[in-house]
Amino acid sequence: MTNMKISSSELRLLFARHKLLAMLLALALIWLFFWHQTNGGFLRPNSISNLLLQMSVTGMLACGMVLIIIAGEIDLSVGSLLGLLGGLVAILTVNLGWNTWLSVAVVLAAGAALGLINGALTTRLRVPSFIVGLGGMLAYRGLLQLSTDSVTIAPVPDDLGAIAQAFVPPGLSWGIAVLIIVLTCCLTLARRRRHHRLGLKVPPRWMDALKVGAIGATAIGFVMVLNQAYGVPLPVLILLALLGVFSWITNQTVFGRHIYAVGGNVEASRLSGVNVMRVKLLVFMLMGLMCAFAGIVTTARAAAGSPSAGIGGELDAIAACFIGGTSMRGGSGTVYGALIGALVMASLDNGMQQMNVDTSWQMIVKGAVLVLAVWIDVATRSERT
Repeated sequence: MTNMKISSSELRLLFARHKLLAMLLALALIWLFFWHQTNGGFLRPNSISNLLLQMSVTGMLACGMVLIIIAGEIDLSVGSLLGLLGGLVAILTVNLGWNTWLSVAVVLAAGAALGLINGALTTRLRVPSFIVGLGGMLAYRGLLQLSTDSVTIAPVPDDLGAIAQAFVPPGLSWGIAVLIIVLTCCLTLARRRRHHRLGLKVPPRWMDALKVGAIGATAIGFVMVLNQAYGVPLPVLILLALLGVFSWITNQTVFGRHIYAVGGNVEASRLSGVNVMRVKLLVFMLMGLMCAFAGIVTTARAAAGSPSAGIGGELDAIAACFIGGTSMRGGSGTVYGALIGALVMASLDNGMQQMNVDTSWQMIVKGAVLVLAVWIDVATRSERT
């Protein structure tokens, strides 16, 4: 019995310290299972391209949602806001005949503004974010149906459709892969020098070399596989750019450190001089901006603005964050973890669809995976603290 208890404790400690590796292992097992069940079809280049395109919208929502949850809040309105902003870009370009790029700029600004409204209701009027999100879920969906007369708006202009349907040329894809590897090396060296200058513990060289090698191998494999299909989908490239921006915000900026501090202990943060209201307002604004990106891509991919767009998007985004290791208590989580969670959700959807699994069972499996992810967070929290 003693040996079993020790083994259990060691297992929890392993999950707590190496959660990213555990998530990647779980993702690999999911892919291996679906590869076997679909006779290799799941991992064909065209299937992987479709999988990444499918997860790009959830990934964009997850980029914003992870900051919301880390800050100790929640936003249930993101699916409806996605639909409203996607409908807005269709109305501007199709019904009003606006220029596509002017319409995109207006929708991005509208997303940031609506995000600020959600944040102001939460911070200034002290309405719990759960209630603000729930109200927004209903109100934004109603506004979408009212503005579109509950009918699909189509077809959108070709240049708008190209945002989701275009692919990056192979040569440029390889250039981007090389750029990712060079940036990773530069950032790793800069971090080592900064730690050495500040007297902080510097990781062993082999550990950093292993991380750079893993990122480089992933980038090369990623481009190699997608170039066998049609190339890297443009929404996936946009998502990778957002990953870089949000990772920089959370890891390299004072604002990013304040997000974690506010989520970890809001009173201690306030006493330390952190402007808690400003931090939360900016986090909600970024969430609104990500809804705008996701709404534009959704409309471009469907070549139409649909009154049903974005239904369930908030659940997928929240589930992606929790599966990716974000703590439901706030103060802990990563952007790349949330995107891995989004990839897990998309893999489950894509794989079960290829296996012709009934929709009801797909929902049951995704719900079970979400509960399992939160249970792992609860079970390992004591080990982390």
